[in-house]
Order: sequence, then C-alpha cells, then structure tokens
Amino acid sequence: MTTRPRTRVPESAPNTAPNSARVALSRISLGKVFRAESTNYLLLLGTTLFLVVFGLVMVLSSSSVDSYLENAGFFGGIFRQGIFAMIGIPLMLVISRLPVRFWKRIAWPALLVACFFQCLVVFTPLGVTVAGNTNWLDIAGVQFQPSEAIKVALVIWLGVILAQKKDKLDDWRHVYIPVFGVGGGSVMLVMIGGDLGTVIIMAGILFGAMFFAGVRLRMLALPLVVGVVLGGLLAISSENRRTRLLSFAVDSCDTVTGPISAACWQPLHGTWALANGGIFGVGLGNSKAKWSWLPAADNDYIFAIIGEELGLIGAIVVLLMFVLLAFAFIRILRGTSSMQIKVTTSAVMVWIIGQALVNIGVVLGVLPVLGVPLPLISAGGTALLTTLAAIGVVLSFARSDHEDRQETPAPVEAVAQTSPRPAPRRGSTR
Repeated sequence: MTTRPRTRVPESAPNTAPNSARVALSRISLGKVFRAESTNYLLLLGTTLFLVVFGLVMVLSSSSVDSYLENAGFFGGIFRQGIFAMIGIPLMLVISRLPVRFWKRIAWPALLVACFFQCLVVFTPLGVTVAGNTNWLDIAGVQFQPSEAIKVALVIWLGVILAQKKDKLDDWRHVYIPVFGVGGGSVMLVMIGGDLGTVIIMAGILFGAMFFAGVRLRMLALPLVVGVVLGGLLAISSENRRTRLLSFAVDSCDTVTGPISAACWQPLHGTWALANGGIFGVGLGNSKAKWSWLPAADNDYIFAIIGEELGLIGAIVVLLMFVLLAFAFIRILRGTSSMQIKVTTSAVMVWIIGQALVNIGVVLGVLPVLGVPLPLISAGGTALLTTLAAIGVVLSFARSDHEDRQETPAPVEAVAQTSPRPAPRRGSTR
C-alpha cells in the first residue's frame, strides 16, 4: 500500500479564499452604490433640477428691483432663494436614498409634528398674519409655513393609511373616518388660519389620493359638497378674500374707466405684462412690470414676468416642463404594484401639478387671486424645501422599485429553458 506524500501548504494559503471573497463582496457593494438608476428616476430628477435652476434665474430677474428698494441690494432675493435651493437639492437626494419602510414608520409622527406647529400658528401669538392669512410661524426671528410641512406629511400618511385599508375601501367607515377625520383635521387647522389657496391644494391632495387608491366616485360626492360649502364660508369670512372674489365674479377688471381699484390692480398688471411680452418677449431682465407695478412679481405672479421677458415661447416651455413632470409621476405610479407608492406618488402629483395650474390660471385671469406660488419656480424658501422633499420621497419609490426588479430572480422555467443541456455520457442510449 503506497501513500502519497503530503504537500506542504503555505501559511498564506488559508487566507486566500477569504481575501478573494472580500474583494468580490466589495465589488458587489460598489456595484450597488454606483448602479445606474431607472429611467423614471432620471426623468423626474432632471425635470425637477431644470425647473429649480430656471426658477433661480427668474427670481433673480423679478426680485432685483424690490430687493434693491428694501436695501438688500439687487441680489438679495436670489441670495435667499439660492440658499434654500442649496439646502433643498441635497436634501432631496438624501431622501431619495431612504427605503420604503422608513416612510411607514415616520408617517404618523411627521403628521402629528407638522400639525403641532400649525396649532402654534393659529392658537398662539407666534402666528404671523400676512395679507389677511395667518399662515406663518415666527420662532426666534425665523419665519416659515407649517402648512407646507403638513402637505409633505399628509401625502406620506395617506399612502400608508390607504395601503392598510386597500381591501376595505368599499366601506365608507374605513375611508371617511381616517381620511377625513385625521387628514381633514389637518386641513381644518390651515382653514382656521384663513389661507384659502393652501386649503384648496390640500383638499385636492385628499381627493386625489382617494381617487387613485380606487375609492368609488359616489363615496366622494358627499365630502366634495361639504368641502365646497366650507370653502365658500371661508372665502366670505374675510373682507380681503371677499373683495378679490367679487372683483373676479361681478366687477370686470378688463374694463378700466378711471382709477384702478386695489382688487383689480394685480390682475390687470399681470395681464398687461403677459401682453407686453408678445411671442418672443422683451428679453431676460427687461421687464417693466417688476419696477413696482406688479405686486408679488417674484412669487405669486412670477409667471407674468416669465411671459413678459421670455414671451409666449418661454411660457409654453414652462407648461411643457410641468407636463413632463406629470408624465414622470404617471410612469412611476403605473409601474408599481404597491398601493402605498401609488397613493403617495399620485398625491404629490396632484399637489405640484394642481398648484401649478392654479397659479397659472390666476395669472391668466381664469381664476380669482388665491395666493399660491408656482412650484419650484416662485420665490419662497419653505415652499421650495417642502416641494423638493416631496419629490425626494417619490424618487425613493422609483429607486426602490427599480432595485426590486433588478434583484428579483428569474423564474425557474426560464432558467431551465435558457440553460444548456448537458452532453450525454459515453455509452448512454438516448
């Protein structure tokens, strides 16, 4: 009986396999970090960044005169807006890396905290009233709008709640009690402050989320009627809002005889700014309306400055970018099977696209003056931060869906069909 001589193994040999395994794992980890994102992710991100950069340019142009008159220099307005953009864009990218389960855990705490700050606005002296609306909170000299934070928390919360109730949406108790009990309560807090424009957008978020969740239209009829009645009462409860609505519905601001009334001043000068732009515009920075003729030129009426300086072509480009943004939202919600992702994405879409349509409708004279900014473009730090945060949530959904599809193994049948058949052994009878 012969025995084979044993070969001496080098001392470094036992660590060779673990080292190679570590290298392979590190390559896999780096591959996950630098893996290309989905088309939906890139489309939504690219459109958002374009609108933000375009908005910074238009804020610089439209706010330079008012900023100079406020002793902040010609670049005071763009400096403030630029700071919020530099904070909001990285915040959006960080939020886009969070998993879906994170939003399930944070939904309730986020909504409760946002409503708490809104209670400070309407029930304490910390609330600040601007143009008849008590919608600002002043803490240590810093002013912000908790109602904008409620929007973000509300879209996340609606996705979680309606996903839990997806098998019970035919029962009115499982729809009315959570959605209109909790979600409607948050809208009521903003309604107490008197901000009609924000209330309309938030109501649209509630109804849009329920519609895309599959709630029957007949169940939405009664809450819609109640909402219209409450909105009408809110509109006539303030002299400022009542004057604006009556000037739109009864008094014609198009026919000017004598001095221009205060209610018609802003709509008229917004219309004149659009008309002055023509097809190609008067050129970037050459607006006449921004020279103290048009109030809120860098905020609610920034679309009028866009139409004046960039003309009809510039206005159409802005409209097309919001259409492209809506298309990206629709692709994400149609490409997912998760009820939570579908509801939250649709709610964010109704919020941003609906608010853009309301703002543009006000400038065009189709709607009365409601005081809502143009998302991602108008000046306003709180609105920009919260809008970017909401888009970051949708980006996290697009990224999670893309990773799930890449990590899903192929079906066994497909693997069996594509794998090569082994060669028969010698002597086998096949």
